[in-house]
Amino acid sequence: MPLYQYKAVDRNNKTVSGLIEAPTEDFAVDTLREKGLKIISLSSKSEFDLKKILRIFNRVKPKDLVVFSRQFSVLISANVAMVQSLRILADQTENPYFKSIVFEIAEEVDGGLRLSEALAKRPEIFSNFFISVIKSGESSGKLDEVLEYLATEMEKDYDMMSKIKGAMIYPAFVLGGLGIVGLVMMIFVVPKLTAILTETGTELPMATKILIASSNFITKFWWLLLVLVIGIAIGFKILFNHPQGKKILDIIKLRIPVFGRLFKMIYLVRFTRSMNTLIVGGVNITQGLEITAEVVDNEIYRDLIQKTIKEVEDGNSISSVFSESKEIPKMVSQMMIIGEKTGKLDVIFESITRFYSREIDNMVANLMTLMEPIIMVVLGIGVGLMVAAIIMPMYNMASNF
Repeated sequence: MPLYQYKAVDRNNKTVSGLIEAPTEDFAVDTLREKGLKIISLSSKSEFDLKKILRIFNRVKPKDLVVFSRQFSVLISANVAMVQSLRILADQTENPYFKSIVFEIAEEVDGGLRLSEALAKRPEIFSNFFISVIKSGESSGKLDEVLEYLATEMEKDYDMMSKIKGAMIYPAFVLGGLGIVGLVMMIFVVPKLTAILTETGTELPMATKILIASSNFITKFWWLLLVLVIGIAIGFKILFNHPQGKKILDIIKLRIPVFGRLFKMIYLVRFTRSMNTLIVGGVNITQGLEITAEVVDNEIYRDLIQKTIKEVEDGNSISSVFSESKEIPKMVSQMMIIGEKTGKLDVIFESITRFYSREIDNMVANLMTLMEPIIMVVLGIGVGLMVAAIIMPMYNMASNF
């Protein structure tokens, strides 16, 4: 999208200047006037692939989409025209990259394209799930209601993931700090202390010998360790980007003690919440399952959903595959059977979502409570071993005098 440099006078008669991104010069003029600016000069600037630069530094976050959906719903329900609503949203969006995207969508919709079609051209930002819900809202004429519901469900998912990430920040910070302090001691402190011990010629304990050998290796071959860490990180990234590697990672996630149960509940909530949103939005069961298979983001559950799609297309129950899987709690499959029989599958999915969302909240709270004593024990053991490896030979050396 072209970039324009402007010089104008604001409402306080102060001269202001800056850059504005707009599809056309007329659009830039209209936007500046809407802000209450009297244009003195306006000239086109080289775009120098601005969008790619903005994309690198301004990733569209889930929170941006939640705010976009919520505000869009309010504007549509207030009978503001869609194109005008999109331009207002673009003007209010703080993320420069997302701002340019919303501007483009407004121009495309103004040119006759449907909103869902404009969104579908940007799959890196708007998921298949998001687009399908919007499409259902367009078909039913209830776009404002669908947007409101979509924003609420996305907000719940965002809040859930934020809580989980927040619970992991403290232990990650403490253990990371411990690693850095340990590395600094091994490189700068331990060599000076152990030099005194080795000069005495006394027999050193095994713990001290291991500490000295480790310190010497890290001091001499730190570059090798750095290359090794980077190589392992790149190797894991390549492995887990491969379908088979990702499947192995997803299996490991479900088998980890304690955390495996948490991951299972997260995937279940993603599945039930997405299905509930899609069914309420008017999407049929088969299409909803196809979309949800991508939303779940786990190969094991994706395979289950793909098998369920085949069963549904053959005229069988949606719960048939789920009831035979060890990864799905019996309660879930039983409730799905009830939902099919009563014709209230969306209500059942909502009930399951609420139940497991509470379970996740409780489990995360318990994990945060348990993490503190566990970390203290790990810190104590680490510091104790290092101190013992240095103090013990010093004590032995002093007792010989």
